[in-house]
Amino acid sequence: MATCPECDAEVEVDEADADLGDEISCPECGQTLVISNTDPLELDFAPDDDEDEEDEDDDDEVDEDEDDLDDEEDDGADWEEEE
Repeated sequence: MATCPECDAEVEVDEADADLGDEISCPECGQTLVISNTDPLELDFAPDDDEDEEDEDDDDEVDEDEDDLDDEEDDGADWEEEE
């Protein structure tokens, strides 16, 4: 048994099959939880999917900036060829 960090409800977890990072839902409040420790068994809040999407958006912005730099370098190379 473990305790939900959101509502303090007892959450039944099969400790024999529990692995770090396994996600479960609290039967009382519905909060998505993750097993953060197996001995003693502890639960923590699962990461939000929104945070993952924001990280991916940040990566896309960096890639776009790099593309802009590549384009500027190409423009300079074209300029030299025209002379």
